[in-house]
Amino acid sequence: MVSSVVGGARVFDGGTARGRVVAEQPRWVRPGVGMLLVATAVLYLWGLRSAGWGNPYYAAAVQSGTKSWKALLFASLDPGNAITVDKPPAAMWVMGLSGRVFGFNSWSMLMPQAMMGVAAVALLYGAVRRCSGPAAGLIAGAVLALTPVAALMFRYNNPDALMTLLVVAAAYCVVRAIQTTGGRVLSASNGWLALAGAAIGFAFLAKMMQAFLVLPGPALAVLIAAPGGIRSRITGLVTAGVAIVVSAGWYVALVQLWPAGSRPYIGGSTTNSLWELAVDYNGLGRVFGSHSGHGGGASSHSPAAHAAAAAHAAGPHFGGMAGGQPGVLRLFQDSLATEFAWLLPVAVLGLVAGLWITRRRPRTDPDRAALILWGGWLVSTFAVLASMSRSFHTYYTIELAPPIAALCGIGIVLLWRRREHRQSRLTLAAMSAVTGIWVFTLLDHTPNWLPWLRWTLLIAGFVAAALLVLGAHRARRVGAVIAAVALISGIAGPAAYAVETVAQPHSGGSPASGPARSTGGRSGWGGATAATPRLDALLRGAGNRWAAATVGSRQVSSIELDTGAALLAIGGFSGRDDSPTLVQFQQYMAAGDVHYFLLSDRSNQRSGGAQPDDSAQDNAQHGRGGGRSGAGIPGRSMVSAPVSSNGTPTGTPRSTAGEGNSIPGTGSAANVSQYANRGGAASNTAGSQITSWVQTHYTGTKVDGITVYDLTVPQHP
Repeated sequence: MVSSVVGGARVFDGGTARGRVVAEQPRWVRPGVGMLLVATAVLYLWGLRSAGWGNPYYAAAVQSGTKSWKALLFASLDPGNAITVDKPPAAMWVMGLSGRVFGFNSWSMLMPQAMMGVAAVALLYGAVRRCSGPAAGLIAGAVLALTPVAALMFRYNNPDALMTLLVVAAAYCVVRAIQTTGGRVLSASNGWLALAGAAIGFAFLAKMMQAFLVLPGPALAVLIAAPGGIRSRITGLVTAGVAIVVSAGWYVALVQLWPAGSRPYIGGSTTNSLWELAVDYNGLGRVFGSHSGHGGGASSHSPAAHAAAAAHAAGPHFGGMAGGQPGVLRLFQDSLATEFAWLLPVAVLGLVAGLWITRRRPRTDPDRAALILWGGWLVSTFAVLASMSRSFHTYYTIELAPPIAALCGIGIVLLWRRREHRQSRLTLAAMSAVTGIWVFTLLDHTPNWLPWLRWTLLIAGFVAAALLVLGAHRARRVGAVIAAVALISGIAGPAAYAVETVAQPHSGGSPASGPARSTGGRSGWGGATAATPRLDALLRGAGNRWAAATVGSRQVSSIELDTGAALLAIGGFSGRDDSPTLVQFQQYMAAGDVHYFLLSDRSNQRSGGAQPDDSAQDNAQHGRGGGRSGAGIPGRSMVSAPVSSNGTPTGTPRSTAGEGNSIPGTGSAANVSQYANRGGAASNTAGSQITSWVQTHYTGTKVDGITVYDLTVPQHP
């Protein structure tokens, strides 16, 4: 059994189950940890219902999972299992199971997300404490809890919350593997590495390739600092790699082996393949912009693509996404930096100073191992996020929050222990002064919000820096005051933003933290169709597998949440996936699976029409183009028909001479292909073809601004 002094506490490491870690720690540690976790829970759970459905796209998938086990397994957007969301299902599993236990509502959906945040803070505290002591762990936990993007995403229903928890859990397991000692050191270390790999694998099932951005840090830490010789360390890495493959690969194999005809289409893919979704759409395509597009959408030379590229270059925001040119400076834009980077100067200075301080320590030194782990994570993730060329959202930066928090705790404590050395004091002073300036700069982006705060924190940072340089820390009580002032001046800025984030309602696909700004709202993707009372009555009384079909998941998700009815999302997220095809849609109609077809101005644009401002960049970046659907065919008009008292359209379908099939326009390849290029090559998508076909053969009825086509009314001869 080996003992060491860590952060003022004597820690005993043992390789057996009984002697894992027993710490003689100060009395303030347990109350401090308890207060940290309780405060985090209060912050993340307070007013949780204010977010409503959060991101309706994922909320609709969660709702579907509470109605159908198959929908839960695949993360289908609808309980009829037509198409999945464009992410793997792990996050939907957690929220869906919560909905099945507590009933589906906003609180039951978001509560697991908030508890994931509390668990992530606890695991980060544990990982940092084991290397650098309880003080460092508490600082790290507090910084993570108060990072604005964490306060946002742990109260939201995007899959980033689960991914973040799992990658932090993996880091904790790596720390345990590195610090394992005793008689069965190698088997115990490999066991922890297997758990780390399993956590990363399940993180892949939450957010796919984004979970792998952290891997260089933990892998390098194991290779350098794990117990045993180089062969045993490589064996440990291989063990972790196998665990990643198994814990992620079982679901990929399940989807690939499941007959495609009896499972939903994999949304976001061009070949109905989860592997393609992972590697291209949610992987390399986001970094290099090489995604091939969906459903025959327009090329990068389409008008929509050119318009999006121009808007992308014009400024940092467009369509609810963070823009700007790829590069290091992208992450220092105000819209991004205020999400995660408040204490980035402290983390970087702590990393550099810590590596210098520990340069002559033994290979297995816990402080240096932790610096390698978290520093590698920070550098690799920062580099990839900075270089992403497509579909970049500000909340992706939550993956940078844990390493920044950990490096803050480790670096501050390492330097404070050596505060009698002039170089350490100067580094601490630089941390305080630079952070004061940086926090002032970030708060200055919202000058009308708490205008006194930025000046107060700037002055406090410089005062703490001056006292450190002058050596006022030597008096014990004065030293404690200086430390408190420096910490508060650094963390008060992000804390204020985090509290304001909790106080603000958020919704849509691109939520942002902090106070609302005059230049934009709190989220993106506005304009989704809402179900009016008449439309609600219409859909609830349908009784089919899908009450209605419409183009684009954004429209479907909002209506499903409003009405509880199942809707068929033609074309998936963007309206440009190849599902269902026109032939498949006609087969659904022949089987009586679809009752109505809904068409709004927005869904018409999604099916291939002119792109609205909030979707042009998304479609161009995803390789999806413009063009017009059947709504733009010369000579075509929209017909309004009467509506009965219960909201049911009473219009009759348009007759087409020479067609006697029960489902009009079916029966040959020619009858299908004639709808393929009605709006030009750019509109050659399943959504545009189906829209054109419905408009050709059925009469639309206006119901509160939504054009409704009754697909069950017999076709006139």
